[in-house]
Amino acid sequence: MAGVLAAARPRLSVPPRRTDGSPLTAHPPLHTPREVVRLLEAYGLAPRRSAGQNFVTDPNTVRRIVAAAGVTGDDHVLEIGPGLGSLTLGLAPVARQVTVVEIDAGFVAALVEVLAGLTNVEVVHADALTADLDGLVAGEPVRAVANLPYNIATPLLFHLLAAPSVVDAYLMVQREVGERWQAHVGHPLYAGVSLKLALQAEVVVDLAVPRAVFHPVPHVDSVLVRVTRRDDAPDAATYVRQATLVDAAFAQRRKTLRNNLRSVLPVETLVVAAEVAGIDLSARAETLDVAAIRRLEAAVTALR
Repeated sequence: MAGVLAAARPRLSVPPRRTDGSPLTAHPPLHTPREVVRLLEAYGLAPRRSAGQNFVTDPNTVRRIVAAAGVTGDDHVLEIGPGLGSLTLGLAPVARQVTVVEIDAGFVAALVEVLAGLTNVEVVHADALTADLDGLVAGEPVRAVANLPYNIATPLLFHLLAAPSVVDAYLMVQREVGERWQAHVGHPLYAGVSLKLALQAEVVVDLAVPRAVFHPVPHVDSVLVRVTRRDDAPDAATYVRQATLVDAAFAQRRKTLRNNLRSVLPVETLVVAAEVAGIDLSARAETLDVAAIRRLEAAVTALR
């Protein structure tokens, strides 16, 4: 049956029946709005508005997400922030293994009921932002599929990319966040986060999700974003150097690269490296792309 692990990973028991007395099935039905409300009331829970938490209540949307993610019976899926298990119930029948990470003990208790009888699902009670994701899956390759809480979506994505076990991700986020992740030079939403993600992965907004399929109904629409690691992604040390340059370049968007990059580089090094890299220091950060940051980092490193 489904395992539940706390942060220290002791195994807890899973009840053989649901709290409403209904019998277990091999694949429990997907959540409807009524079932989501029932679970919230039964466990005295409420969506964490501070985290931008919303639960999918439409079975067709869950099926659409799972199908679009391309999950197969060979996949080990990592789901962050399962909440009441709306998406988990759609993933379990098609994936080989599903590991879900939930920070809230109240929702972990609800998940024990929702996922009871599913032998390929393991629930980990931990903070996904600080958890050792590689350790949770014993270093096995995993695909991340999740409906991320809106206000921590970006740091969670970077944490996923920092875990070598995560081979790709399919994530539901606020529309503007997803579009900023995907943005390229010339797009009005292009920002430092866009460039730092592009250094590591190909990011594509894949599907739109209307707000009406959530409880509670959010004030914004959502999108599903496909994140695929680049074959030429930098190693960890090189990425840190590149990201440091990106953060400095975008620190004050109205200032030139010369003024912003002086915060992390001596002027002499900056001038020589920019010349070698073919970068105009009188331009602004919005002109930088992946190739430019790679050239600049390489030039700076060679001068040190």
